[in-house]
Amino acid sequence: MITKIATPGVYVDEKTTMPPSVAEVESAIPAFVGYTEKSPNNVFNIPYKVTSMVDFNALFGGGPNEDETKVSVDVDKVTIAGVEQYKVTLAIASVSKNILWYAMKHFFDNGGGTCYVVSVAAFKDPDKAELSAGVKVLEDFDEPTMLLCPEASRLADSGSANEVMRNMILQASTLKDRLALVDVFDVVPDLATPKLSIDKDVKNFRDTIGVINLEGRYAAAYYPNLETTYSYNFDFETIKIKTYKEGGITPNPTPIADGIVLGDPSLKGSVVYNAIKTALESKHVILPPSAAIAGVITSVDNTRGYWKAPANATVKNVVRPTIILSDRQQDSLNIDVMAGKSVNVIRQFPGYGNIVWGARTLDGNSNEWRYVNVRRFFMVVEESIKKSINWAVFEPNTAQTWVLVQSMIENYLFLKWRDGALAGTKSEDAYYVKVGINKTMTPQDILEGKMIVEIGMAVARPAEFIILNFIQMMQKS
Repeated sequence: MITKIATPGVYVDEKTTMPPSVAEVESAIPAFVGYTEKSPNNVFNIPYKVTSMVDFNALFGGGPNEDETKVSVDVDKVTIAGVEQYKVTLAIASVSKNILWYAMKHFFDNGGGTCYVVSVAAFKDPDKAELSAGVKVLEDFDEPTMLLCPEASRLADSGSANEVMRNMILQASTLKDRLALVDVFDVVPDLATPKLSIDKDVKNFRDTIGVINLEGRYAAAYYPNLETTYSYNFDFETIKIKTYKEGGITPNPTPIADGIVLGDPSLKGSVVYNAIKTALESKHVILPPSAAIAGVITSVDNTRGYWKAPANATVKNVVRPTIILSDRQQDSLNIDVMAGKSVNVIRQFPGYGNIVWGARTLDGNSNEWRYVNVRRFFMVVEESIKKSINWAVFEPNTAQTWVLVQSMIENYLFLKWRDGALAGTKSEDAYYVKVGINKTMTPQDILEGKMIVEIGMAVARPAEFIILNFIQMMQKS
């Protein structure tokens, strides 16, 4: 606007007729909390932005080194169909409970991108108070849209694990701009003896997680643990052979001395050396599913959009879930008739692989907030509009401002409808925006400095149950 004209001449005044646009926030920025080898400047409980495993390793170091004394190796030389072979019996007494490095790798391998990492301490057994403190640090960071703490599943008991995860859920429900991805606590089963009952794990989770529906809509639970393709980081050369036998009998003299290390020159590169190495590499790292799910969500957001349910998607770098679930077993997990605390599962389907087969929040009985994608869509839209409308603060609370606000929001939602995020054959069936006196505000509201905008959206919901009706017809010709 030209404010002063005193000299004769031609003046140019550019007028803005287009409303401001809504700048959309990032939809998939997870924040991980856990233990690392190191932290920058040896200072912990500070969120750092990470975009790849190269970044993570540079900032936080590598994965934990395992204790080779925990490995028991027994070798039996047998002859099968005239061919001499070495039968290796290998047992690992215990492994490190610090799994964040593996979880980060699983996240990136499943399509993960930019994220935040909070290291609470250098490698040690996970502690409930330290993990909770790491979660609390994220309250003051605005960018994360997901919260994860994989090492909560490695705490000593389910009560401690659920307390950490409850802190995540409370933060998400308070800030309303992030989703907590939680793991159902499961004592890691012996894969050689498949777990037959899941009732205890799920019942314990639902009974002790302590969330109510208003909080549960900001969280999603996943189950069971996953046997990944990753191997533990043992110093292979220093592992010892406990016993050596031939046909089940210890030979006298034995060609391989008990207690010999695999790096001994007499063994290195031999057939027995390679047999033991293959057996050890087949002992895979078992991880809770949340990190992989965060990667899947990021991948779906990038390829389909954050309004697409993050389900019916393959989880990569997984041999199998630790529990092979059936339809009957999933019934009670997907639908919790009592409290709505739905548990999403990862299932193995022949020909398809390991699939995320659920997309419900912990408010699974709500018609509004049942689905993860609906909750996440509202969070992204709410946050995007909130940040983009800051220009209107202290603007005149008049029709001119209302029209600009309404237009910018309608333009944004029109693009979402065109992309398929909103249901409706016509845009007016998909959303509405209202603002104005006697529409959303009273004269008293204006006197109090309030500008109230009402936004309605019909979010596209997933076809969770596809029902085919078959009818047998009578012969007509």
